[in-house]
Amino acid sequence: MNLPDYLIPAAWQWPANILALVLLAYAVTKAPWKHLADPGLQHVFLGSIVTLLVIWNIKAGIKPGLDIHLLGATVLCLMFRWQLALVAMATIFLSNAAFSMTGWHALGINFLIMAVIPVAFSYNVFRLVDSKLPNHLVIYIFVCGFFCAGVTINVCGLSAVLALVGMEAYPGAYLLSNYLPYYILIGWSEALLTGMAVTLMTAFRPQWLMTFSDKRYLKTRH
Repeated sequence: MNLPDYLIPAAWQWPANILALVLLAYAVTKAPWKHLADPGLQHVFLGSIVTLLVIWNIKAGIKPGLDIHLLGATVLCLMFRWQLALVAMATIFLSNAAFSMTGWHALGINFLIMAVIPVAFSYNVFRLVDSKLPNHLVIYIFVCGFFCAGVTINVCGLSAVLALVGMEAYPGAYLLSNYLPYYILIGWSEALLTGMAVTLMTAFRPQWLMTFSDKRYLKTRH
């Protein structure tokens, strides 16, 4: 993740930047901005961005472009839905670029790999679970939170590997044996932390989760 400019051919940079800009513009126009009318939720939104900005810069790597860090896409989707999740992650990318922690020309491809794909996957898992499985708190926490987060970061890693192979930045065999397996390990951390965060929010701050409803998931029968 966080591919540097020099690994990305010019033939990939501009199409990726244009596609990322189009998708971000669509997300901005469709975002539920009324949700952030509450000053308290504005602080939660901005605090989430700052928190992930710090987490993304706590990373390990073996070669340029082969960094591994926690993602947070799933918890952002559950908290703010996909539109605001993409806006939040775009803000993180711009902040990293502004502080020279990533290149400007690589913003598009990094946004697609680390934001669009994980957010799309996470939100579609939530939609599928929401429509097909019972409205149960345990299902929400463990399937939409814990399980989905662990799989999502592995989907992100696989997307990064495919992109690097397609750009001929590194041999596919090298990435499959020395890079991709680490996502299985970090997937457990991503799943555990996301599951814990979702559990705490459903218990103490359910209003922070746009995809959660007390009436649906905590209803009792008389």
